[in-house]
Amino acid sequence: MPRVKNGVAHHARKRKIMKGAKGARGGRSKLYKSAKETVDRGLAYAYRDRRKKKSDFRRLWITRINAAARLHGLSYSRLMNGLKRSGVEINRKILADLAVRDAAAFAELAELAKTADTATRSAS
Repeated sequence: MPRVKNGVAHHARKRKIMKGAKGARGGRSKLYKSAKETVDRGLAYAYRDRRKKKSDFRRLWITRINAAARLHGLSYSRLMNGLKRSGVEINRKILADLAVRDAAAFAELAELAKTADTATRSAS
């Protein structure tokens, strides 16, 4: 049987790793072993942070909604409770966008939530 070598595939793998390590400092972009560790770590961080980005944005939206709600004399939880009780189904992303870009529309929603919240507080 002829001898089977793996040269072409090996070089392709190595080239792929070295291409991924471009931009790293020093030996991390020049030496294969260091480059492989750098690329593996980078891919792990990328995978983790694609999921983390979702919670980061949710925190940002909640912060913006809370800040805008306090301008209207409500806390975040009272605003969300009031909106839920008044039957307004709007997600946090859109609500935060309204708080930043359209203050008048947010003010209407805040008044709606305030009336629904005070109605439930007086009933109980």
